[in-house]
Amino acid sequence: MSMQTAMEKKLIDAFAPERLAVVNESHLHAGHHHVESGHHATFDGTGETHFRIRIVSPAFSGLNRIERHRAVNALLADELKAGLHALAIEPAAPGEKTRW
Repeated sequence: MSMQTAMEKKLIDAFAPERLAVVNESHLHAGHHHVESGHHATFDGTGETHFRIRIVSPAFSGLNRIERHRAVNALLADELKAGLHALAIEPAAPGEKTRW
């Protein structure tokens, strides 16, 4: 199972979202420099390392932005330990304005 599919399943099971988009943005980071095992490397943009999560869920009602981010990060802790490098999170409760 791909990391994207695993994240989608976890997010659906935990938050029962009205809307969900898990977008692989790894290709947008091609050419960026990072340190890997103590050596400088240039990221080639392949794989599943950078994602954007857009989610609208009743589970976020009454939570502030930081609490929402913490809930998503806690849910995806295993993926973050397994090579997920960057996670952009756009959480909203039903009825809140979104940019997407």
